[in-house]
Amino acid sequence: MKYLCLAYDEEEKFRAMSPAEWQALRAETLAFVEALHTSGQLLASEALQSAASAATLHMRDHCPLLSDGPFAETREQLDSFFLIEAQDFNEAIRIASQWPSARFGTIEIRPVCEDHHY
Repeated sequence: MKYLCLAYDEEEKFRAMSPAEWQALRAETLAFVEALHTSGQLLASEALQSAASAATLHMRDHCPLLSDGPFAETREQLDSFFLIEAQDFNEAIRIASQWPSARFGTIEIRPVCEDHHY
């Protein structure tokens, strides 16, 4: 079964890291991504640009309402995502718990709806 894992982080925590800390975290993340890819469990992953570059769209009465940035009132912002293949939810949790930035933020794990009849 496929699971989408959404990584939420506080951008300030990463900006506060020294270049060495940032490079170590980046190397750890790339190694984890490579290991998941090699195992066949990683279907896709991407890092996202800063939440400051995001926009939020609402359609109301057939009119688009656009605002800068994410709508959520939270310190953590969506930072990256990875799509994995896991036997069950417990395995998805185990995999997501190894994502290096999980130590600094939150990983939301959602089963992908594979029923294409909705």
